[in-house]
Amino acid sequence: MEIGLRPMTKQIVKKKTINKEIEKTHKKKLSIQFSLDGFSFYISNTHNIISKFTSFEFSKAIKSPELILKEIQEIFKNEKSLQQDFEFVNVIHQNNLSSLVPNQYFKDNDLNNYLKYSIKTITTDLIVYDDLNIIKAKNVYVPFVNINNFIFQNFGEFEYKHHSSILLEKLISQSDNSLNFFVNISQSLFDIVVLKDSQILFYNIFEYQTKEDFIYYILFTLEQLELSSEETNISLTGNIDEHSELYKILYTYVRNISFFNSKNPIYNNQTEIDKHSNFILLG
Repeated sequence: MEIGLRPMTKQIVKKKTINKEIEKTHKKKLSIQFSLDGFSFYISNTHNIISKFTSFEFSKAIKSPELILKEIQEIFKNEKSLQQDFEFVNVIHQNNLSSLVPNQYFKDNDLNNYLKYSIKTITTDLIVYDDLNIIKAKNVYVPFVNINNFIFQNFGEFEYKHHSSILLEKLISQSDNSLNFFVNISQSLFDIVVLKDSQILFYNIFEYQTKEDFIYYILFTLEQLELSSEETNISLTGNIDEHSELYKILYTYVRNISFFNSKNPIYNNQTEIDKHSNFILLG
């Protein structure tokens, strides 16, 4: 996409619950997920009862943080539910600018070195990390600083994490001790997580443009891990359904496919959103 052109933004879903208890309290929580592809958020009370969930999808993935911010500012301008005070604000940054580092090899003053071989960073980039106690590791990453600044200007203090930190924590806590092969899909990125006995065998984030890119990385991962495409079950979350081109090409090569559905009650009786979608934010 050319710099200076803004993509069209499509509202995917806008859902309110029947529960009115949250409207009676000022202790509201805002949870937001930013990505190159879109923007999602939900509002809940301190008991995590959701009163509203809304998702927007950009027509094309945006490569420029400045253009992402412009889209976000426009959404905030038009979305009145975001124009209020919240006691708690949580932010999720979704990008492929991250790397897992086991605790025994981690040093606070060496953050740039953990990323320089896998992604291109500049001296002005802010590099931070999440503690992943569940796997005794740190997730080192580059957040969208301009978006963080915008959120701080609007709400004051907030907490933020990388999307892969939340994805890994949720999948590990919800998986069994068998081999689990997960693929979490967005419009331009997807994560592959392979677990066994609640331990990570493999994790990576892939950027793709075509369905051929998508299937190549999945088949390559299966081959490297010496897993059978005929026997391995692949569990899907995120932006995919049975009618999508990604699903069709995956089913051509992999016979055992399922959707890893969330148990979040926000999905109940809502036919417009699949239970496996928005897993990082709602799962």
